[in-house]
Amino acid sequence: MMQNILTFTVTIFILLGPEMSLYSQSMSAQEIELRIDQLIEKMTIDDKIGQMNQRNGADGREDAVRKGLIGSILNEADTDKINAIQRIAVEESRLGIPVLIGRDVIHGFRTIFPIPLGLAATWNPELVKKGARISAVEAASVGIRWTFGPMMDVSRDARWGRIAESFGEDHYLTSEMSVAMVQGFQTDDLSRPDAIAACAKHYVGYGAAEGGRDYNTTYIPEGLMREVYLKPFQASVNAGVATIMSGFHEINGIPATGNTFLLKNVLRDEWNFDGFVVSDWASITEMIPHGFCADEKDAALKAINAGVDMEMASDAYQKFIKQLLAENKITMDMIDASVRSILRVKFKLALFENPYTDPSKFPAIANPENLECARESAVQSIVMLKNDKQVLPLSKDVKRIAVIGPLADDPFEQLGTWSFDKNIDDTQTPLQALREFIGETAKIDYVKTLETSRTKSTDEFGKAIEAVKNSDVALLFLGEEAILSGEAHCRAEINLPGAQEQLIEEIHKIGKPTVLVVMAGRPLTIGSVLDKVDAVLYAFHPGTMGGPAIVDLLFGIESPSGKLPVTFPKMVGQIPIYYNHKNTGRPPRADSWVHIDNIPVRVWQTSLGNESHYLDAGYTPLFPFGFGLSYTQFKYSNLKLSSKKIKLGDKITISATIKNAGDVEADEIVQLYIRDLVGDRTRPVKELKGFQRIRLQPGEEKSVAFEISTDDLSFYNQKMELVTEPGLFHVWIAGDSDSGLRGEFEVVE
Repeated sequence: MMQNILTFTVTIFILLGPEMSLYSQSMSAQEIELRIDQLIEKMTIDDKIGQMNQRNGADGREDAVRKGLIGSILNEADTDKINAIQRIAVEESRLGIPVLIGRDVIHGFRTIFPIPLGLAATWNPELVKKGARISAVEAASVGIRWTFGPMMDVSRDARWGRIAESFGEDHYLTSEMSVAMVQGFQTDDLSRPDAIAACAKHYVGYGAAEGGRDYNTTYIPEGLMREVYLKPFQASVNAGVATIMSGFHEINGIPATGNTFLLKNVLRDEWNFDGFVVSDWASITEMIPHGFCADEKDAALKAINAGVDMEMASDAYQKFIKQLLAENKITMDMIDASVRSILRVKFKLALFENPYTDPSKFPAIANPENLECARESAVQSIVMLKNDKQVLPLSKDVKRIAVIGPLADDPFEQLGTWSFDKNIDDTQTPLQALREFIGETAKIDYVKTLETSRTKSTDEFGKAIEAVKNSDVALLFLGEEAILSGEAHCRAEINLPGAQEQLIEEIHKIGKPTVLVVMAGRPLTIGSVLDKVDAVLYAFHPGTMGGPAIVDLLFGIESPSGKLPVTFPKMVGQIPIYYNHKNTGRPPRADSWVHIDNIPVRVWQTSLGNESHYLDAGYTPLFPFGFGLSYTQFKYSNLKLSSKKIKLGDKITISATIKNAGDVEADEIVQLYIRDLVGDRTRPVKELKGFQRIRLQPGEEKSVAFEISTDDLSFYNQKMELVTEPGLFHVWIAGDSDSGLRGEFEVVE
């Protein structure tokens, strides 16, 4: 894999040519501030308000741009229109300030990578960074210089549609992936013509929306906010993210877009963020239906006071900033601070020097190198959840394969949510890839069976059953369409929709080896069908090259290596369920839980134990966070700690030996978990603190070491002070969050 990354980097450098590789060096911070000062001195109040105003699409915006009334345009991907708007802004407006063009480049531009939840399943930040670099180059090639991503909302509710855009339930994994994506988008120099500004969203706590319903209320105590939900944003600010987007939701009664504590006290004062904050789509005026603002004027006032620099889509700033200024409700210094932050990003992007885009100076979009990276990302994102009787990998000598399901050959649906600029002609589906791989050596019987994932008709079941009866193996491509996840696409039930479960039941009766390949935007409750298939590959929505990636895994060209970035519940009633929960005063025990069907009649109330569990689901998930199978077996042994006691301020090294005990070369993702047994505020039962992806030959073993400092063990105490307390800690090196080698050490003063 590393060789592929190096090859990709060199190829991009060569393809960009001398015009790109010798781009003008970025200005120093001092030079940028001087130019901002000079520009602000020339700006009228209308010019300043214009910079704080973002509008949707370039069509019909020419006159407003000419007058300096628009600072940014989103959702424009036509190079000719972008260049035309920039020409008006730079050559015909009074001050010549270029427009910042933004677009939702979430998991690819034209080359579509797995959805972010799938990318998180790779546990490979370098690969995610490489994919973001490709996305940035493709987007920049048409004139887009700002993406509204990555989304770094920690997400613990699979009902929430936007879990698809997240990196899962863990703040550490989310932080690592978010930083990687920011670095891929921005590079180390935003002035590069192929760099785009990233936007950390949705600040903050959006993933905790009540009931998994989008745009909904959140209640997050400050300690939890600081220890979990703020962590990825803080890591991204430390990594130099250019912009932040405020969320739609409210936090403890205060909408995120009007939340002074989070936007000023934390983001600006504590973290020293010097980029700009953009509202989400109309989230300023949406503070009115929230009940936080009386009208648009009040909404503009509260958003400006909170620290929102640019308004997306709605026009409260444009309408009311002058009036608020005249009434002394806001100051010119406040306006100037917002304008300064916006101009700073434009200068860092070198938009003043290079406002126009020439696509011919960029590599071709969706070129072979880009597609190969998408394929590698898809391979590493797919998680094998079951493989009874070693049904997988399939033998290359198989003679007849039944391919069943609505997602086997749908180039649109496998791309997933937020893939605006896709071209489905680029997509390679599983059926296409199978036919190419098999050639004439085997017969493939394809029956779509269900028109969509939601189809309830069983009219085509007979054809599917006949195909399976005549096959050596059945491959079922099921799940949910792209439209069933993403923004505003939440589900109260997260089972396989339509007649899919019924289809699995009928095929199971035939008795042929059956492989279920799930494509979905979230964890689905597949427990009811798990015992009716022999193997399960969970592909999330795998993107443009999902087909070849799946075939690589089905036939053992690659061994599955993805690990779950989110806990899979047995049933929806277990939600929220996540690995790093608290213990409670009465934690559940395996020897006391009795399933509801097995409880004796009229049994004494307390005879079953009074502990924290569900009578019908117990307390364990269907699959734990970090879980994923391989075509080999990895043996963990020889856990070592460099010390049993360490002083505050010191470091400790924890290591273990990992051996490939099978006969297949494969990757393993080795995970480090910690538990602080006693704290001033109670601590989770486990916390991820590190991970490494390693590749081992059959029989090979390797020592994997993690070094952590006592600062890595810190948390916020009752006074909201970040502290590491002396005491006993448990530590695990493991292949998932529910297993592994356990040791312990003590932190002393």
